[in-house]
Amino acid sequence: MARTRSTAPLQADRSAPAPAALLPAPRGGHAVDHADVQGLVGSGYRCLPEAVFLGLRVDDGAAGRAFLTQLLPLVTSMAADHSSRALNVALNHGGLAQLGLTQAALDGFSPAFAGGMADPIRSAFLGDVGTHAPSTWSWGGPDNPRVDVLLLLYAATDTELTAHARDVRRLLPAEEVVALPTTTLSPRDHLGFADGISQPAVAGLHGRGERGVALGEFLLGYPNGYGRRTSRPLLPAADDPRRVLPPAPRAEAPGSVDLGRNGTYLVVRTLAVDVAAFRDHVDRWAERTGLRAEQVAAKMVGRWPDGTSLTVSPDRPLGDEPVDNDFRYTRDGDAAGLGCPIAAHVRRANPRDSLDPRPGSEASIRVNDRHRLIRRGRQYGPLSDGECGLHFICLNANLSRQFEFVQHSWLNNPAFAGLQDSPDPIAGYHPPDGGVFPMPADPVRRRLLDLPRFVRLRGGGYFFLPGIRALHHLAYGPPADGRDPR
Repeated sequence: MARTRSTAPLQADRSAPAPAALLPAPRGGHAVDHADVQGLVGSGYRCLPEAVFLGLRVDDGAAGRAFLTQLLPLVTSMAADHSSRALNVALNHGGLAQLGLTQAALDGFSPAFAGGMADPIRSAFLGDVGTHAPSTWSWGGPDNPRVDVLLLLYAATDTELTAHARDVRRLLPAEEVVALPTTTLSPRDHLGFADGISQPAVAGLHGRGERGVALGEFLLGYPNGYGRRTSRPLLPAADDPRRVLPPAPRAEAPGSVDLGRNGTYLVVRTLAVDVAAFRDHVDRWAERTGLRAEQVAAKMVGRWPDGTSLTVSPDRPLGDEPVDNDFRYTRDGDAAGLGCPIAAHVRRANPRDSLDPRPGSEASIRVNDRHRLIRRGRQYGPLSDGECGLHFICLNANLSRQFEFVQHSWLNNPAFAGLQDSPDPIAGYHPPDGGVFPMPADPVRRRLLDLPRFVRLRGGGYFFLPGIRALHHLAYGPPADGRDPR
């Protein structure tokens, strides 16, 4: 859906003072300033079941910055109330350039972000080829209108969302090139399975101590799982004349300010789901194996429809009992996958303690934790053509080591954990009807052949979700001394 709004050029008031809430910029450290973190990092907005995502193209930097200044009061932080509405803002590498970010700052972002998801080499690495290639996408591909800014709008009711979107659209200085609608938030996905169960606990994010995955795995500017801060754009203090940005750690760049702090990378992939093909495949193999269709589907996913792990309860769902998500595959006796198959979707997306080094040990957990993702997706459809699916959204501080690693080395890898010709049965890449799904059993395992692809990639992109301070910095543009921002 495209909307064009013609307005007189907007101009940002470059002399305006920074909002009082942003002065002074805090010093470094590990404590999280929730007022500086966009709300999506800390919450999936489950209390706001309606959402729409708007993709914008920025052709005029000054107008884009002026739009951003008007949008700033609406942006929702982790500290803000979001009882009826929420709005978050993300930009891709080209969008940051359009807003006038200096070339030195642009070079400080990760190569994966700079190259973009649709880059041919990256597409091949991710398995986005053939009918899933960027040239086939409905948005985000080389043949689609450019998306520089992504606005993520959430609301408590459909009526509130309509009003929320109307209020935001009144501010648009240019073209809205895509609108990604969603369905009302549901506890189950289109395949009938509980979703959003296994999210990482993040140390220090909600002020609950240091237990969990390292904060720097999800927020830039903090130590990650290796005890280091992930690379990010650090600017000369002179490039921040309004003194909005926090200072960079002295050990990294004395006299600099940190544009990346409290920001993260946002991965968006629109995935169309062929529900009928999934059900047909499940029914066919249920008939051939003598298993119940529910069992076959649960084996492929790795959980029962109610969310119960097959490792916790291999024979039946637990129904009204609370979902036990505090389990491990090897420690809890399922190393061979007799409960939850090794090839199952959820086991590949989060292997827990099942991989080297020393499966079952804390060392295995630590390695796994360096590839975790915070998932914030929303479902959509059916659309007018019957398509339904998922706007997959995840947050991570290192695109290569987190999202891309999981997609390439765990989901798509046909030799994952010693398997053969066995990609992820739900979301993995394989030729049409070319995959195998093994189901270990005692005494004889079963193998489901001719695995079709149930998911088709329809669009996507890599975006930077800045901290609130960084958004203020971007809104007021390049240094006032007239230096070329490119």
